[in-house]
Amino acid sequence: MGGIAVLAKQAGHRVTGCDANVYPPMSTQLEAQGIQLSEGFGSDQLELKPDIFVIGNVVTRGKQPLMEEILNRGLPYISGPQWLFENVLKDKWVLAVAGTHGKTTTSSMLAWVLEDCGLDPGFLIGGVPMNFGISARLTESPFFVIEADEYDTAFFDKRSKFVHYHPRTAVLNNLEYDHADIFPDLAAIETQFHHLVRTVPANGLVVANGGDNNVLRTLGRGCWSPVEYFGGPGFGWKAKLAGSVDAFEVTLNDQPVGQVDWNLQGEHNRLNALAAIAAARHVGVPAKEGIEALNRFINVKRRMELRGEAAGVVVYDDFAHHPTAIATTLAGLRASISVSGNSSANPSGRILAVLEPRSNTMKLGVMKDQLPTSLAQADLVFCYSGGIDWDVAAAMAPLGDKATTEADLTGLIERIAAAARPGDRIVVMSNGGFGGIHDRLLARLAQST
Repeated sequence: MGGIAVLAKQAGHRVTGCDANVYPPMSTQLEAQGIQLSEGFGSDQLELKPDIFVIGNVVTRGKQPLMEEILNRGLPYISGPQWLFENVLKDKWVLAVAGTHGKTTTSSMLAWVLEDCGLDPGFLIGGVPMNFGISARLTESPFFVIEADEYDTAFFDKRSKFVHYHPRTAVLNNLEYDHADIFPDLAAIETQFHHLVRTVPANGLVVANGGDNNVLRTLGRGCWSPVEYFGGPGFGWKAKLAGSVDAFEVTLNDQPVGQVDWNLQGEHNRLNALAAIAAARHVGVPAKEGIEALNRFINVKRRMELRGEAAGVVVYDDFAHHPTAIATTLAGLRASISVSGNSSANPSGRILAVLEPRSNTMKLGVMKDQLPTSLAQADLVFCYSGGIDWDVAAAMAPLGDKATTEADLTGLIERIAAAARPGDRIVVMSNGGFGGIHDRLLARLAQST
């Protein structure tokens, strides 16, 4: 919704908005764009007299006085995705990136490839790509890259948001169970992805993860567009490590295309890159030029973002909140440590994982039994249990002495600082602000020197 607000402002509208507990980087981005933000959902905001209210899916019936007054007075309103299509996307070549994981990073890669190759794309991404410094942009270009989320649209439209986007190029990164607050099971999510596939035209392209059985099963329900596969067996786009953890060779149908040499970690990012290269080629970017552009790709804020170093301890911020994302994040860091080694000045090589189970799915405890396995690559685990109704300590019990749970954030910071030693890498994982833990932890570590 913050990105949609930015696009509306760039289109020339006066834009205001409201939410609860807005945190960086979105809060700072809105301020930089001159967008007025009101805290909470009070009905006094009707005095702004907008032409239309654009409603996000955080809004529910009976909880926000503003929404109730909009309905009572019969004022015009529309969902964010529908407004976006009618006012921005309907005349664009939309490149939509869908999947349970990697949407933000892959969208950022794709937008950067198009930008670096001179196509000046517009984009709407659920994070802030460091190559751009902003999560949304409106341009005169016919191309528009969008992160295509499967979450529902609004309280009055329970379809997935991405069915509104009508992409000509669609990426299906992966597919597994998530969003337990709105989907009863994996089959329900696959049905929504099938609806997305139905919207891709015959002259479009589906770029699909050939190694994901759930994606393949979804395509098997019907696909009326050409498909290019990446990452799976047989032909298609593949990545092969090229002498270091950060460099890999790209092949298409077993023919070498070029080599990506960057600073991103993990197999998941190599798959993200393949998807971006394939999608960009569909709009005319030669694969070799796409690869060269990725060599200049930085990353996305909150995706293994280095937040600082204190007392010889490095602190990263990562958006991981699903067990699969947690596991791939830690595996990528472990692989990087294994290749780079540790100097005498930085001898530890330990990974300290700090987790806030904050997403709706995590709060429901649906995936709590998967957490110990997902955290296996960490040497020590610190889990915040504040506001969680299920027994976090019991869920962490399979990790034994290496797991610590704490309901008080200050107490959690103290326990992390007490355990940390020079050479450690601390990865803070949450899909929220986590009470500003990163800066507070760095400040506490600095006191130890």
